Amino acid sequence: MKIIYYILSIAVLSSIVSCKKYVDIEDPKDQLVTGSVFTTDATATSAMVGIYSDMNAFNYQFANVLTSFTCAMAADEFVYSSVLANFDEFKNNALTPGNTYVGLMWSSPYNFIYRSNAIIEGVNASTTLSPAVKNQLLGEAKFMRAFCHFYLVNFFGDVPLILNTDVLTNTSKARTPKAEVYAAIIQDLKDAKQLLVLAYPGNGERIRPNKTAATLLLSRAYLYIGNHALAETEASEVIATTSQYSLLKNTDPNNAAHMSKVFLKNSNEAVWQLQVVNTLGGRNTWEGNTLISTGAPFYRLTKGSLGLETGFEAGDKRFTNWVGEYSTSATPPVIHRYPFKYKVRVGASGAAATEYSMVLRFAEAYLIRAEARIQLNKLSEAKDDLNIIRDRAGLSPLATATSQAIAMTQVEQERRVELFSEWGHRWLDLKRWKSLSGDASKTRADDILSQSKTTWKSTAVLFPIPNEPMRTNPNMVQNPGYN
Repeated sequence: MKIIYYILSIAVLSSIVSCKKYVDIEDPKDQLVTGSVFTTDATATSAMVGIYSDMNAFNYQFANVLTSFTCAMAADEFVYSSVLANFDEFKNNALTPGNTYVGLMWSSPYNFIYRSNAIIEGVNASTTLSPAVKNQLLGEAKFMRAFCHFYLVNFFGDVPLILNTDVLTNTSKARTPKAEVYAAIIQDLKDAKQLLVLAYPGNGERIRPNKTAATLLLSRAYLYIGNHALAETEASEVIATTSQYSLLKNTDPNNAAHMSKVFLKNSNEAVWQLQVVNTLGGRNTWEGNTLISTGAPFYRLTKGSLGLETGFEAGDKRFTNWVGEYSTSATPPVIHRYPFKYKVRVGASGAAATEYSMVLRFAEAYLIRAEARIQLNKLSEAKDDLNIIRDRAGLSPLATATSQAIAMTQVEQERRVELFSEWGHRWLDLKRWKSLSGDASKTRADDILSQSKTTWKSTAVLFPIPNEPMRTNPNMVQNPGYN
């Protein structure tokens, strides 16, 4: 138990600077002794929000740029224009177990899982926390544990399921079958739904998960395991909360409801965001600071007939509002396009941040429900959901598809151009959808990526288990294709 309190104490102390942004409480003024973390609502809350602070404190980490960028390159969204070995491996789908970023995408989620487990155990053992705070923190910790396990199982396949703080047992735990990991994810999210409320905790900003965040992630989990009826139900519950959320589509760019302002902090489309905690030099989000360049962009949408640059329909407002353009001084000029969902590279000196990093977004609920309805053969209802997304983009409505296969091409297109560069959606979609070839051993990644990547192999749909767990865990087994 001492190791739990020691790690939590360090976590609380390391996030003191940014905790006040997340919760409307007084920052602890003195060092916390090991047993005091869960004696007051304030210090217990600091332990939880310290996780969110650490998720977004530094660039190129699992929870900000890294997941979105590496998965975008592993798929077909954008490339890094320079030479960087770690990125080249993702771009070429030729990862090695020693890739630094693969290591971070394993170790960081497990770090947050451990801290979430310590909070769950500490909160449950506490006799001094108020009931409301106890429920809130248990809900958030279970949500976070589910969120991290979700990405681990999608990156690596079978992964150790860690539900407690027993370090000696967990460090030698074998990989848990994917189905069991998903079952635990779903149970955690169902628990979180019961424990959390619709109102955002703390200062009311959308920077800590609430009931809707748990519901949206639960609907995604059900979709991924093929439980389409429950995916539709949970997505419908999210969509019904229109008093809190809406798609931004106003035609006046100066209006706060315009789609160019989707990624502003606390926008009406945000279900869960990570607040800016490192504002050095006027920085807002790591995404905006990294993607937007003063010269030619380093991150460029894929070109050619199969590239994302040409993947938008004519007149799609997502292209005009969410894609940036840079023209070189060459003759003739070369145009490079890049993700431009975030508009701020560096804000005015001393000014408050205007953008937060988007993690969960309201539009996804319509896309989840549309896909679930297609699989349930509710093609007309699915068309209605897709048309809500298309209407915001300024596109003409779709007619009801004449088959599930045609409807799936429609939802694939809308997911591609709606969710690009966000949290690896495109990569995870290509991995989970079946190949159109009829070969049960293949996925849509085989269909799509084999056309543009000469080094593509089917085994690349799973990242390699990093060197460190392979070295330290005698029960760890490497993924196929990496031995």
